[in-house]
Amino acid sequence: MPARCRMVSGFVEDVVIRDISAEGCRIMSLALNLRPGTRVVVRPAGMEGLCGTVRWSGHNEAGIEFERPLHPAVAEHMHRSFATFLPPEVPYRPSGVRPLAA
Repeated sequence: MPARCRMVSGFVEDVVIRDISAEGCRIMSLALNLRPGTRVVVRPAGMEGLCGTVRWSGHNEAGIEFERPLHPAVAEHMHRSFATFLPPEVPYRPSGVRPLAA
């Protein structure tokens, strides 16, 4: 689902929430540059911001642990509402590019 991520520094980045549970979420962005321990506010489209802390990051993704867990029914509703926003994995291989030999 589309969202915005605001860092304590005030920098705001458009992100995609790829996975969400009551305890946290996984966000993705091409320009994402977050370090573990960074406090952020993730604001899904049409919702209030969810405060949390970055627990891991890498490969244009980051895992956020929420300060206050979501009610399980809210997390389930978000899953149902955005189940078809993106396929489970977005394969990317430009045409004409071949993998490197070992």
